[in-house]
Amino acid sequence: MTESQRPLEGQVAIVTGASRGIGRAIAETLAANGARVACIASRVENAEAAASACAALTDGARPFGVDVADTAAVKELVAEIVKDMGGLNLLVNNAGITKDQILMRMQEDDFDRVIDVNLKGTWNFVQAATRTLMKSSGRIVNISSVVGVTGNAGQVNYAASKAGVIGLTKSVAKELAGRGVTCNAIAPGFIETDMTAAIEDKAREELMAAIPLKRIGAATEIAAAVEFLVGPAGGYITGQTLVIDGGLSL
Repeated sequence: MTESQRPLEGQVAIVTGASRGIGRAIAETLAANGARVACIASRVENAEAAASACAALTDGARPFGVDVADTAAVKELVAEIVKDMGGLNLLVNNAGITKDQILMRMQEDDFDRVIDVNLKGTWNFVQAATRTLMKSSGRIVNISSVVGVTGNAGQVNYAASKAGVIGLTKSVAKELAGRGVTCNAIAPGFIETDMTAAIEDKAREELMAAIPLKRIGAATEIAAAVEFLVGPAGGYITGQTLVIDGGLSL
């Protein structure tokens, strides 16, 4: 990609959950398009490899560590990024966890922690970044999940958190549209990550049989959708949820 083909040149992006999987693919894709990426993980050392990969593609990539559920820490971190990296244009909330269990056996702490990381963590970064994003007519992309649309047995906490992300996205889109800020969600289905790599062969075959496209998606396919939404072609799209699941939710 040549200099003239890097549409995000000079922009600053925050990507949470950037250490691996979907978040790592998003961070590298934004860097390849010229963005200076703040790679966020729960601990700074976990984000270093992603930041190094991004630094090979563009100048200014940096690793940061924070508990996304810690409101005060997130506010401090966003302020630090804005100061040290020269502003903020793009925010991608990808950080998320699962603590799966059937409803009757699910512990309160596991319900609360998933909500705190997946939903409150998204809110924390959006709120902390809003003033700066309004100044830059920035873009927000929140990573939800297909189970936030369909629900899923054994994932009451996760499905609730990801459905909440969709509702948050629509509300933020309405609030910030007047300042030129767009806010959209992506709801991935089953994507090749460390988690899906651990699925046993028989279960994987059954899973793929349930997906109309008969395959598990790639993290780069989610990253490409983010690239579109934050790029020049995505400027008139806001408040939408793009389901990328190979047809699983049909």
